[in-house]
Amino acid sequence: MLKNSLQVVVLIALCHLSWSEDRIEEIVVRGELRPVSVSDLSSSVQLITPEDSVAKVNHLEEVISKAANVNYASGSSRARYYQIRGIGERGQFIEPINPSVGLLYDGVDLSGVGTVANLFDVEQVEILRGPQGTVYGSNSLAGAINIVSYDPTEEFSGFVEAEAGDYSSRGLGFVLSGPVTPESGLRLSAKHYQHDGFIKNRYLGAEDTNSKDEKSLRLKYVLLRDDSSYRFSLGRLEVDNGYDAFSLDNDRFTRSDEPGEDDQETTFFSFSVDRKIGESVAAEISGGWADSNITYGYDEDWTFKGFDPWEYSSTDSYQRSVDSITYQIRLRSERRDYQDSESVDWVVGVYGYHHDLDLVRSYTYLDGDFTSSFGLDRYAVFGEITKDLSADWLLRAGLRGEQVEMEYRDSTDLYYDPDELVSGGRVLLERSFQSGGLFYVGVRRGYKSGGFNTDGTIDQDLRLYDEESLWNFEAGYKGQFLDDRLELRTALFRMKREDIQISTSIVRERNDGSSEFVAYTGNAAEGFNQGLEIDMRVLLFEALSVEFGLGVLDTEFSSYQSADSDALSGRDQAHAPNYQFFIGADYSFHSNWTVQLELEGKDSFYFSDGHNFRSQKYELVNLGLLFQNDRWEAKAWLRNVTDKEYYVRGYYFGNDPRDYYESRLWTQLGYPRHFGVSVRASF
Repeated sequence: MLKNSLQVVVLIALCHLSWSEDRIEEIVVRGELRPVSVSDLSSSVQLITPEDSVAKVNHLEEVISKAANVNYASGSSRARYYQIRGIGERGQFIEPINPSVGLLYDGVDLSGVGTVANLFDVEQVEILRGPQGTVYGSNSLAGAINIVSYDPTEEFSGFVEAEAGDYSSRGLGFVLSGPVTPESGLRLSAKHYQHDGFIKNRYLGAEDTNSKDEKSLRLKYVLLRDDSSYRFSLGRLEVDNGYDAFSLDNDRFTRSDEPGEDDQETTFFSFSVDRKIGESVAAEISGGWADSNITYGYDEDWTFKGFDPWEYSSTDSYQRSVDSITYQIRLRSERRDYQDSESVDWVVGVYGYHHDLDLVRSYTYLDGDFTSSFGLDRYAVFGEITKDLSADWLLRAGLRGEQVEMEYRDSTDLYYDPDELVSGGRVLLERSFQSGGLFYVGVRRGYKSGGFNTDGTIDQDLRLYDEESLWNFEAGYKGQFLDDRLELRTALFRMKREDIQISTSIVRERNDGSSEFVAYTGNAAEGFNQGLEIDMRVLLFEALSVEFGLGVLDTEFSSYQSADSDALSGRDQAHAPNYQFFIGADYSFHSNWTVQLELEGKDSFYFSDGHNFRSQKYELVNLGLLFQNDRWEAKAWLRNVTDKEYYVRGYYFGNDPRDYYESRLWTQLGYPRHFGVSVRASF
């Protein structure tokens, strides 16, 4: 089906491209050492504009499937962890955790706390695939996701937006934007979104135990002058969601008598000052601060008292207080002399990150609350030079060194305070063509610091794990064709991983027959991740545009044996489907009306490195109808048209007293068929 769909797209393009005089707009990527257009970036990057989606978008998890070789793991009310090219964490029950995929929100580091990745009034999502160690450091082994909100407008404007749909979904938001002075502007946005969720709790007779109640408030100030820019963002993100997602029958009907919760309150502030300090040098000073309170808990037995003679009853709750501060200073060259063969562009900088996390765990099987405190400091220096080798060839070389210091203490008197020096970098060779195309080939080294496991019952020889390193060899081509109506970006890569940090678990039986789920991280000797990424946009003719994305991925453990003596050598890595694709089409059949179609698909994948169960491959169809004029926008959509059943998380253990806690697969279902409408009034 995928092959035939691609052939149809290409055939239509060849037949109709001559009819259009439109052009594909150039987009700037801001998540690099300096702003650069996507066509000039020698890296595999996917840009997602939330407002272009068929349905009204409220969270990152709703659009992430548009990106080739990008996946997510749920196990919560919203996706919190992401995987790029098959690499990335899938959940968190214990401290510490060092995400492999960095998440930045308007300059604030929210890696590992992505429940609040709200996309209302967001301009674009930049997904940088492959290690980004030179730019982001040790939390970007697999890549980084950079969320950028809209800047203020030059003239006063704004809108009010309302949405509604089935499952009692409803939302209300507004934006006010405009100038403060001739050189500055302010933008205020806010939204409240609610949804009953797709679960029915038969025991409680309720349909909102897996509900969503999410709020966002952001204020952004921008001052632009001839030789400088100043950006300040202040925001508050709140999530007050239910968590009742797993059923003993693996369906959407639960029996929990004490449904869980998945709440987060985050207040953040960021700033960026970019200013010339001479004829040929500019400086950028930036920083971010975030304070988060997170509560995550669930009914561990998934049932009620009196359900079965062999039952047990247990709840587990994690309350985390997280503070993080980042700061960075960059100096860069400006106005390089292109007539001087010895002239180079350069960037140098220093970076700091401080992270504090306090945990209180309340668990039925503990005598009292478990408490821990975890501190992390990262200090880095980095630099990159860019030099022309000829009129067409260019060389980039970057390096980053990072000192990582950790300190952990808990109520069981466990104490760790390791520190280590880690490093990464990149060397890229680029060739520019007169047609505007770019070919690049290069190598990047990503890294991720080592750490320790803190679960009180874990074996001593499994406590520590080592740093993981990754070599990414990549070649790519990107360019625009047919009078800029066809944009193509491709990347071919092979990633060689050493001392792979594997998140897995041990299942141990308690005296009452129930199971204890012990999560930990260990090292495999090595492995590889290799594949292909294709992103294409086509303006077929005045009324029709098509977007296409394809990711092909092959992963393998070269050597690993789990704590249960299961050998994984030669097996695929978890949450790494062999293919993913996305096709989107917009057809304007009238000056104000547009029909939208999306088709997305994903191959099956292993849920975990700790067992051999896989998801099912699937394809989803989404439909939308859009009306637009100068003042009004109305949208109606239907997602998962065929009501396809698919899974976003899977665990393997015993939890059903009816079969005496025999171990089996438990799955969390993705979105069923659902519909909605939204109306926006602009002024």
